[in-house]
This record gives sequence, C-alpha cells and structure tokens, in this order.
Amino acid sequence: MKDKKGSSSGGSVPEYADVVVVGGGSLGCNTLYHLAKLGATNTVLLEAHKLTAGTTWHTAGLLWRLRPNDTEIALINTTREMLCRLEEETGINPGWINNGGLFIASSEKRLKEYQRLQTVGRVNGVESYILGPTETRDLYPLMNVKDITGTLYCPGDGTMDPAGLCQALTRWATQAGARVFEECPVTEIRTQETLLGGRRVTEVHTPRGIIKTNAVVNATGCWANDIAGLVGVEVPLTPMKHAYVVTEKIPGIENMPNVRDHDASVYLRLQGDALSVGGYEVNPIFLDRLDKDFSFGLYELDWDVFGAHIEGAINRVPVLESTGIKSTVCGPESFTPDHKPVMGEDPNVEGFFHCAGFNSSGMMLGGGCGDQMARWVLHGRPDLDMFGYDIRRYHPPLNNNKAWVAARSHESYAKNYSIVFPHDEPLAGRGQRKSAVHQELENAGCVFQERHGWERPGWFASSPMPVLPYDWYGAYETTPPHAEDPYKALLFNDYTFDFPSHHSQIHQECLACRERVAIFDMSYFGKYFLTGPDAQKAADWIFSANMARQPGATIYTCMLNAKGGVEADLTVSVCEGGSGSACDPAFEGRGFYLAAGGAAALQNLAHVTKEIRKNKWNVSLLDHTDDMSLLSVQGRHSRTILQELTPDDLGNDSFPFSSHKVITVAGHTVRALRVSFVGELGWELHVPNESAAAVYHAVMEAGKPWGITNAGYRAIDSLSCEKGYRHWHGDVRPDDTPLEAGLAFTCKLKTDTNFLGRVAVERQKAEGIKRKLVTLTLQDSTQPLWGLEAIVRDGQIVGYARRAEYAFALGRAIAYGYVNRPEGGAVNKEFLSTGRWHLESMGVSLPATVHLRPPFDPKNLRLKGDYEYVIETERSSALVS
Repeated sequence: MKDKKGSSSGGSVPEYADVVVVGGGSLGCNTLYHLAKLGATNTVLLEAHKLTAGTTWHTAGLLWRLRPNDTEIALINTTREMLCRLEEETGINPGWINNGGLFIASSEKRLKEYQRLQTVGRVNGVESYILGPTETRDLYPLMNVKDITGTLYCPGDGTMDPAGLCQALTRWATQAGARVFEECPVTEIRTQETLLGGRRVTEVHTPRGIIKTNAVVNATGCWANDIAGLVGVEVPLTPMKHAYVVTEKIPGIENMPNVRDHDASVYLRLQGDALSVGGYEVNPIFLDRLDKDFSFGLYELDWDVFGAHIEGAINRVPVLESTGIKSTVCGPESFTPDHKPVMGEDPNVEGFFHCAGFNSSGMMLGGGCGDQMARWVLHGRPDLDMFGYDIRRYHPPLNNNKAWVAARSHESYAKNYSIVFPHDEPLAGRGQRKSAVHQELENAGCVFQERHGWERPGWFASSPMPVLPYDWYGAYETTPPHAEDPYKALLFNDYTFDFPSHHSQIHQECLACRERVAIFDMSYFGKYFLTGPDAQKAADWIFSANMARQPGATIYTCMLNAKGGVEADLTVSVCEGGSGSACDPAFEGRGFYLAAGGAAALQNLAHVTKEIRKNKWNVSLLDHTDDMSLLSVQGRHSRTILQELTPDDLGNDSFPFSSHKVITVAGHTVRALRVSFVGELGWELHVPNESAAAVYHAVMEAGKPWGITNAGYRAIDSLSCEKGYRHWHGDVRPDDTPLEAGLAFTCKLKTDTNFLGRVAVERQKAEGIKRKLVTLTLQDSTQPLWGLEAIVRDGQIVGYARRAEYAFALGRAIAYGYVNRPEGGAVNKEFLSTGRWHLESMGVSLPATVHLRPPFDPKNLRLKGDYEYVIETERSSALVS
C-alpha cells in the first residue's frame, strides 16, 4: 500500500478498479490526481517502469498561457492553478518558477498575430503586454533587439519540474485511496462485444494479476499504439527525436523570462543561471515504434539537424556565441497530424480512453487535460469544448495509414512556430478522399480545402488547380518538392490578416448565389440511415426536435448532452423503406436519414452510436458517406433549372421547404432535400456516386442560361454567417446550450416527449439565460474580421467573436460571439439595445452594430422563393451602434 511519503505499491494488483490509468508520465499522473479530486479513488495507475519514464522525465517543462482559443487557455490555467497549490496540498514542490514569457516578433505580421493572442488573453483574464524594442531590452538586457518589431510579454508564464510534479500528484492521489504500481506493464486488455459491432473494456492483465474494470486511460505517450493495439485500434501519432541543449553559466541571465523566437523557430528556457535551447526543425528524425524498455534513455544529438537552432539563438542572445554547452538532451516525443493531443473515448471500444500525442506540450496541458480526462471518464464527457483534441475528429482509416500520419505530423511539427493565419491548409498527405465530381471541379479551377481527409471545394480560380500528393518535405527529405506549384502559391496568398488577393473571387461566388444560382459540392457530409424496430424511440431521445412527423419531413435539429450542450446540429429526414439504392435503401417501417456536417461526421455518428448502445435499442445504422455525393443547388433560379431536369413537381405546394423526396434528375434517382445552408431557395441532391458526374453536368448545362456558378466553402462560410446559420464548433459547441445559441426552436419543449438534455434546458430556461450569442456588424465596410476579436460594451469586455466573415450582400464584416453581463444577470433585450459596442481587433477598437436577429433576410422570404423585396430592408433589425 501507499505510505505517507507516496512510495509506489508493491504486491498484487487489485481484482477490480473503477478506472485503470496506464502510463506514469505527466498525463497519467494528472489524470489519477483529478480522478481522486472528483471522488474516484478506487483507481489504479500502472507504469511499466518508474514514474516519469519515457518522455516526461526529459521535458523542458515550459508553460505559456497565451493560446489562440479559450479552451487551451482554460486548460493551461488549470495547470497553473494546480502548480500554485500542490506544495501546500502535498508538501512536495512541483518546481513551479513564475519567471514570465516573452514572444519575439520580427515582422508586422507576427506582431499582429501576437495582438490577436493578447486580445484572446484579455477576454480570458490573462495579463500580457505588447512591448517595443527598447522596453524589451529593459526587460531582457542580454537580448539583441535590433531586428525585432516588438514582443508580447506574459508575466504569468513559467516552468515546472517533471519529477517533483509527478511525485506531488501521485502522493495526493494515493493518500486519497488511489494505488500506483511501478514496474507493472500491461500485457493484455480484454473486451466484450456490444451492439452495432462495438466492444467494451472488461479486464486489464498484468504480471501482478488481472484487474476487472470498465475504463482504461491510455496515457503512454510514444508507446500509445502498443497499448491501443491490445484492443485493435490505432492512435494517429508518430514518435520523433526532440532535443534541447543546456548551456554553461551565463552571467546576468538569472530571473530572465523564457523566450520563444517563433521566426527563428527556437525557444530559450531559463535554467537557473543558464539556458536550455531548443526548437522545431524542418527535418526532424523519425523513430520506428520504440523499444518497450527504452524508459530513461536518450539518443546522441544529431548536430546536423539540431544545428539549425544555434544561429537563431545566438542572434537573439549574442552572449551564447561564447558560452559552452554543458549537456544535451535528445529523447523521444510523440507528434500528431494536426499538432493537437489525441483524447477521449474510442468510438469503437467503449471504456477505452485515449490521452496521448501531446506534441511537447504534455506538461503545460497536463493539469487541464488530466482534469478534463477525469470528467470524461466519470461523467461521459468533459466540461470544456474538447473537440479539437477528440479522437473522433480523425477519419479512422487515416489513423492506420502510417505514411499519412508521418507526413502530416512532419508538416505540423515543422510549422509549429509558423504564424497562425485565419486560413491555412495542409500540404502533406493530400488527396486521400475525393468526391465523385472531384475531377470536374478541378477542371473548373477549384482550389481545394482538406477536411477529415476529404478534398472539398474552397473557392474557384480561373484555371485548373490540382492538389498534388505532397509529402511535405518528402517526410524525411530536406528539400521541399513542388516548390513552384500554383496551388501552394495560392495558399500562401491566404497568409494575411488583410483581405486576400482572391477576396473578389469569393465575392463573385457569393453574389452569384444571392442573385442567380450556384452549385456547391458538399459530398464530404456524413450520410446515415437510422432504421429498425426502435428507430422512432432512438430518434425521439437522441434528437432535440420533434421527430414525430410524417414521412417526407426534413427537420433541422440538435443533439444535446446531459448538460444541455449542443453535441451536434444536423438535418434529419423522416423516410420509409425504398428501392434498395444508396440514396433510397430498402428497410421495413419507419426510418431516418441523417445528413451531418463533414468535419464532425464521425463525432455525430459516435454520439448516436453511444446512445444506442447505452439504451440497447434494436436499430441499424447504415453509413453511406463514401458511396453518396451531395450537390447543393441554391439561388433564385434553382427551381427553374431543376424543374427542367425532373418530371417531379418542385412547386411550393408539392415540395415545400423542409421536406424531401426521392425523385429523378436527368434520369438518375436522387434523394432531394429542400433545405439551404446559405439562405436561398434551393435543394440538396443526395446522389449515388455512380450518378453524381452525370447529374452535375446536367445541372451545369441547364443552368447556363441562368448564369450558374461553381462555388466553394469559403462562399458557404460567408453566406451562412450573413444569414445567421450556425456552424457547429464555431457558433455552437458542446459547452453551449440551444437557449444561449438562439436554437430553442429545435427543442420539443412543448411536447411530452423526453430527450437527452431536456432537463438541463428546462432548468436553464427557468433560471434565465446568462449568456447569449449575438450578431455584430462593423460600421467600417473596408475592415476585415477573422474571429477572436473582443466584444466590448461601454469599455468593458463582455465576450469575444467565435466566428467572423465578410458579408458581401451587406457590404461589411459580420461576427458572432457570446456575451455576458459584467455584473451578472440575464442577457436581455435591454442590455443589448443600450450602450456603445465595439470589436477590438489586433489592438484597434472598431465601432460595431448589434443585431437581435441576423440582418440578412430576417423573415426567411428567400427560402420560400420570394425575391420581391429590397435587401436594404434587411438591415432593419439593428439594435444599437
């Protein structure tokens, strides 16, 4: 058993534990600690070697508070708050040194990025300052400031000691009742079959015995796939060598802040009277799956690779040129395709939780992620919006594609210190999933975006624009291929905080949709049929809207969690068994067709599947995502064009808005949904892949007299924002409720039918809404917005912009964000209709107008096909400037 000093348990493992944490590094120890904090003490941590073995023991232990989103700031703040209390809780010093952090900007673009970070930090209570060269030199006298534009100083940053931290965490947990077993590897994890082809964890086997359990957390870092492989799944991460050097003593360096010189791709960490120097090189050394016994080992430093950091470090702190190197540290670290951790319950193995792939951020994210991981395991979901870290953001076949994982992880590693622009696309691993009309779009000049492995249309240039199958730097090479590729050049035009050069092209696509007609390839949407004897029962519980509708109805709905948070928004069509085709499958009785946004398609499917398994409903889920295309035809002439191609009546009486039918288009069977995500008269055509190209060509040919235009997702983003349609994970997330997001109409509160999250929604309705999603437009039509702007009322920050676009029909930028009353209380019309409102963008205050409703077509006349009105009247919903 654990003694009062927190030494590790010996002997046999217990026969049962509520949770088994595998891995004794930062994430494993943090998870165990936070499980105990939440009252779960019948828990076990298994470490194959000793605590901190693997990556944690040799980490630099840096903590930087300023991040580009509220979730990561909250996670890091949790870590920092924990570090500040651990010594009092445990008597062990976790090595927290609060010496501050300094980001170096060598260009105006970089400084603008820092100003965005400062704004997000201010919204979330993080103190920071923009300093000029002279002020920077006063703060850090040994620094060369001749070539800098400015710096961002965050006094709350610092460093920690991995050994002290893990010892403190496990001492508190074990004194609360948890148990830690070192030198205790996991040899087998057994599972049991569940519904819909799934499995759930039942046992963990070790040399010291078998533990029966319902929950396993895989926090084994670079070795994560050794453990995941025991249940037959793969984690999308790849190990690389990651290094830093420690200098000899540097007089005058004591108490200096830690430094990140992003443009030189180097960091300088204070280490007593010396510095640790490291960074991210363009040609890192990849590692094969690591030896299980490589616990506290290090590799010999490859100076040909690491040497790239020395010049930048010497330039920033010139005294380093005459300072010796005391030691080198080169160890394994795990990196992921998008440089974000992999967390959450595996969608196919109930009770198996991922917590790995932290990309050198496992110490600063450890406290926050350990806290959220504990909540995920105990409560079924985290408190924060963790979708950016969720395993369900990945397409499972790509997880098993080691070449793709390596190439994309390489690119993300090399770009880690790059400026985070509002629009960026990866180059590595492209072309994995393509729609049936991909070649047609490429021939039309499509500039593609990558989402979930799909090549989806971004916008259209004037000439064919193929996406080559990049390997970034050839995965292991040092010279980038395709250096003169036009697609890459166009992507680089998006690297700006101003309007890009193709802003006018996106403008044309948007106005073509508003004034004539446009066609969008939305094939990467998830497409699922929910059928079977319990389909109605499942739909009533899972979907917030009323599903007791007649076949032919298409319903916009949310899926909520138990706290009333929006897990998804999607359309669900009520249907009956059909002919047996992909778009019209044969089944008995009543069923439901789900069309889910592509980037969240797997998350949506996993949420539905989890509820089905939990409630043991007799249903089937048919996945037609990859064998069906989705062509959306939108605009005032859409009915005229489609009517020419089908014998079916598309009139308002026979085919009203929010309905669907199986019809023929150009002789091909399609499921047509009369819905719109851009706010126009239009139809989505859900087409079997073998018919997609023919239907596309027929629509384009029939649309020529009406000026039909190809349009992409950059136009969709603008048009939907202008109309006020919600983007999941932008405007609405799992930590937002329908009442806060203006989606109360999706909740069947007037019926007696219970649904997941209903209790929480009704409670919030009774208590009053304390935060609300609002619409703001800029008064200056020449100013862009990108999101992350602070929302300011009468000089006080009341929220920040989650999403922003340029609204071309309105002729100004538009933004959406949640606001709170600074003094507390309900956010009501009186609060919104008074005061002076601004948006703070990169340190500049921009006068804004608040709207109670989105200012474009607030009466939804266009959806009904009514275009006989003046757009100017749509601005009447403004509340206050």
